[in-house]
Amino acid sequence: MQSILEHFREGGLFMYPILAIGLFTIALVWERYQSLYKKTKNLPADFREKVRQSIARHDYHSANTYASSISSTNGTGRVISAGLHSRINSGGSEELQARMDETLATEISSLDRSVGFLAMFGNVSTLLGLLGTISGMISSFAAVANASPSERATMLSKGISEAMNCTAFGLIVAIPALVAYAIFQNRTDRLVSEMTENTTKIYHDMVFLADVESISASSAKSGSKSASAPSISQ
Repeated sequence: MQSILEHFREGGLFMYPILAIGLFTIALVWERYQSLYKKTKNLPADFREKVRQSIARHDYHSANTYASSISSTNGTGRVISAGLHSRINSGGSEELQARMDETLATEISSLDRSVGFLAMFGNVSTLLGLLGTISGMISSFAAVANASPSERATMLSKGISEAMNCTAFGLIVAIPALVAYAIFQNRTDRLVSEMTENTTKIYHDMVFLADVESISASSAKSGSKSASAPSISQ
């Protein structure tokens, strides 16, 4: 049985770019796996409730401390921390939204980075395998046309071997790349959806609770003025 190295050598010139794409695919799969599964953890189920409780007490420092503790393993914590930092510095609703949107865009870009290259690697390796197949068949038939009858069978089998080996190696690289792309893209979409949903909810909590605080303060001030106003009797 032939070794992998022998099959590689018989595959012809196009085996080398397929090999390069295979090495890039392995490196990218490892990097995306580390980023999307090892470094990124699911958000705690009670994250929003804990942040909301601190915001309801107007204790933005405690909420920011808790969000920062999550930020090392989940991008939602970094987005919320950016919003809370703006609130601590007395930022208004527009500044709050701007800071959170900026951080959210950065986090989404980080999650979605380079995943699309896996689909490209899969498609390109398949095409290179097909190109190698065509090249091998062309070389095979060209050699057979000019060869003696005794050599034709050997040359034909050599060309067909080159074509089939190149096709096989192209598919060996393409199939894992496309499977990895589908898995990572699904994971990315889910993380982005969860992050967007959670940050939107907590942003609304911060704006709503701040509005409630402002309305309560205005009502108390108006009540105080009414109580101190002199009564006019006729």
